[in-house]
Amino acid sequence: MTTKPGTDGDVLPHYVREAPFDPYADDAASGSSALDEASQLKLMWWRFRRHKLALFSGIALLIMYFMIVIVEFLAPYKVHTRNMDHIFAPPQSVHLFHDGRFVGPFVYGQKMTLDMTTLRRVYSDDTGDVQKLRFFCRGEPYRFWGLVDADLHLVCPAENGHFFLLGTDRLGRDIFSRILYGARISLTIGLLGVATSFVLGIVIGGLAGYWGGWFDLVVQRIIEMLQSIPTIPLWLALAAIMPVDWSPLLVYLGITFILGLLDWTGLARAVRSKLLALREEDYVLAAQLMGAKSPRIIGRHLVPGFMSHLIASATLTIPSMILGETTLSFLGLGLRPPITSWGVLLTEARSVSVLALYPWLLLPVIPVIFVILAFNFLGDGLRDAADPYK
Repeated sequence: MTTKPGTDGDVLPHYVREAPFDPYADDAASGSSALDEASQLKLMWWRFRRHKLALFSGIALLIMYFMIVIVEFLAPYKVHTRNMDHIFAPPQSVHLFHDGRFVGPFVYGQKMTLDMTTLRRVYSDDTGDVQKLRFFCRGEPYRFWGLVDADLHLVCPAENGHFFLLGTDRLGRDIFSRILYGARISLTIGLLGVATSFVLGIVIGGLAGYWGGWFDLVVQRIIEMLQSIPTIPLWLALAAIMPVDWSPLLVYLGITFILGLLDWTGLARAVRSKLLALREEDYVLAAQLMGAKSPRIIGRHLVPGFMSHLIASATLTIPSMILGETTLSFLGLGLRPPITSWGVLLTEARSVSVLALYPWLLLPVIPVIFVILAFNFLGDGLRDAADPYK
């Protein structure tokens, strides 16, 4: 400490700090340095993490997409395995205790009788037949992704027993296993469809908004013409032109392309309106003066300016694609057996009489509702996180 004279002759204390100069010392002391120095991605993650519903929805969707990778391991049965002695069997309840004694996860065997009045199969639990479930067990052999032979399953029925968690259909096929296999088609068709839709929407809408003139006029008339056609009849017409002798893979790709082809118009108009405003900015003029071409200006300078809107559009488009595939398959004009999707599974529930007798055939609609809600909640959180400064 040193001293120096004051204005009125008094000596005032003067402190000299001997530590090296740190330009961020004040920020660290105030606790704001982490926020000031955080990257854009980190700010987006912090903002997204505060949206608990969106965070849980994102985790649930990641789990579901991981499940479709190992669906052969998760499913107790193969997709087309028939159990002819258990046609239209109701869901089996999993129990832990039998006669007051802890046994572990098990199901009771089922007895079947035929109601001669309604000709309906009536199943009842045989409480004397305890069938303990096996985990990480050897069960039905399968080809993992059609490449590797394996027979390891997460859960298997007891030896010489059966396990139908969600019941069976008219051919005795396990509905739970078929829902797992159907998720592989229904969830991926949304991703492929939205990729097609985004490529068309961003490219066509971006060029229309950036160039304007006659190109914009032609694009807008085409969009208006497509949007004036009722959606379901247009789906039916485009799905009906696919040859009946196409392989299931070609039908799958065809449905994906149709869904993407019909959903790009709304995104194209949104991109066009944004670019009409952003193309007058100074940084766009600077890029033009430096010799940047139109694709680079649109892709590197204009599109990132409304990325939050694109993220929200993607998370809303994917569930619409899933609903579109489900609708087409339910009407019998989309995917067809042997392909298994949630829409194909719901074709079993088109009859009111079947639903009255076997309501568990409607269970494939539950994952459809869950996925659509999860994508909507996730889109809401991502839209807010994409603008962390607001």
